[in-house]
Amino acid sequence: MINRHTAKWIRKSHRYLGIFLGIQFLFWTISGLYFSWTNIDDIHGDHFKNMEYQLKAFSGLMAPSQLNINEGIRSIEIRDINGVPYYWVNKSQLFNALDGTPKSSINEKEALYVAGNHMRDRLEISNVSLIEKTGKHHEYREKLLPAYVITYKSNENIKAYVSAIDGKFQTVRHRDWRIFDFLWMTHTMDYEGRDNFNTTVLRAFSLLGLITVLSGFLLWFTSSPSVIKIKKRFKKER
Repeated sequence: MINRHTAKWIRKSHRYLGIFLGIQFLFWTISGLYFSWTNIDDIHGDHFKNMEYQLKAFSGLMAPSQLNINEGIRSIEIRDINGVPYYWVNKSQLFNALDGTPKSSINEKEALYVAGNHMRDRLEISNVSLIEKTGKHHEYREKLLPAYVITYKSNENIKAYVSAIDGKFQTVRHRDWRIFDFLWMTHTMDYEGRDNFNTTVLRAFSLLGLITVLSGFLLWFTSSPSVIKIKKRFKKER
């Protein structure tokens, strides 16, 4: 049987581990509840998008092999920019698909055209700006820059992002997504980039969490009246 001093040490360790890990456990629980009670399509902002949009069909396009590209073509996509077809070649350069003219970036009017195709008509634009860099915690991260930010009049602070380099609609951000993003950060404990599940902090807290649970079981085993009675009975029978 574990003596009183050891039992007291186990109880004290369990208590302090609980206090230390309690806040993070609370974040894990709150974030888990939020994730399970929200629709991921709504988080992605699908209810603000024109989900029926289809790329316009173009004809009379020049052959990609006629483009002046010395290194050859490894990948190619077509873009509709203000009603004009463009090739996005090798993930680096736009070319007019009718005459082969290279295009370094799109302008604000063209960005609004692209956003208009992908967003619902009922949304009213309040501001347009161009961003050239973002931090690790910015809602538009790990995507092409510079980019146009189209802000809409709404209580949900809706923003659409269009890349100025390739003229592609990138993403939409809104209030619920930002809540999700913050809770995702607290869930993964990646306070730099959000999506790294292999951080030292997460590993440490997961290990300490396991120790806390095991210490709770051990504390119950050493202090349960039923267990103590069984031990005494077994000891007498021996």
